[in-house]
Amino acid sequence: MNGREHAAPEILPPCPPPRPEQRELLHVDCASHVYPDGTPGIHGMCFRVYEGEIVALCGPNGAGKSTLIEHLNGLLQPSSGRVTVLGKDARPGGEQELWRLVGVVFQRADDQLFAPTVLDDVMFGPVNLGLDPEQAAAAAREALAAVGAGNLEGKMPAYLSGGEKRLVAIAGILAMNPRIVAFDEPTSDLDPVHSAAVEQIIRDLRDRRGISVVLATHDLDLAARLADRVCLVKNGSITAEGDPGAIFYDAPLLHDAGLREPSFVRFYRDLCGAWGIDPGDRPLTLEEVARSCRCAPAEEPEGRKKLE
Repeated sequence: MNGREHAAPEILPPCPPPRPEQRELLHVDCASHVYPDGTPGIHGMCFRVYEGEIVALCGPNGAGKSTLIEHLNGLLQPSSGRVTVLGKDARPGGEQELWRLVGVVFQRADDQLFAPTVLDDVMFGPVNLGLDPEQAAAAAREALAAVGAGNLEGKMPAYLSGGEKRLVAIAGILAMNPRIVAFDEPTSDLDPVHSAAVEQIIRDLRDRRGISVVLATHDLDLAARLADRVCLVKNGSITAEGDPGAIFYDAPLLHDAGLREPSFVRFYRDLCGAWGIDPGDRPLTLEEVARSCRCAPAEEPEGRKKLE
């Protein structure tokens, strides 16, 4: 069975109403997509992106996350349903404006890098948006500096490390000043240093630049650290969504989606079990555990040996 084969699609309800307290930037409205060989990619997909949020799409390989990502900026068009950005239909013929507003960072950075030098590559988007060469170069240098890759502008992309390529690919999107950036498995195959750098860049996009982020990943630990909202993807549809605490502490819900609780959630449950306390809180980081007084029992558990 290949990664895009799914069980027979179920009948899904209409898209739920938007959140009135948040400004909607993008809406995938009951969209479906069937690949030329007849394989369904997404089915009745309802998905929204709001201003100033990081929303995580979580699901196993083949769930439809990447197919959805490719619909967000017009790389794919739905077979039925529609995609709207800032309230306007994203239809064929308007892709340039769409990919200016919604940038996609692919899982394989090599799929995005093709120019002779890093600077040429990052300039490509601004030039195609109508900037003159000097303006495009300035935008490219600013984007490279923002991701900590300013020293790479004269390098050949083919000779960069995997982590450096990922940073340059992100810079190429930032140079176009998008409203939304979608990442497909952003830290896959990266070393710890570059993984941490990419994670911080994602936070900065939301916190410093006001850019909304879509994060497609099966790494629930990453999603728990970053996401404001989590959507579970199964068989090409979103089956549940909510805040990370509600989603990631619901083991049966995750199991039904083909996922396992984040390692930190399992650690916290084991910790509370060892101390014999009720895990009423739902911390997602070590800092949150440290702030939770429930994780500090008043007395030493009976039978526990103290170190001398």
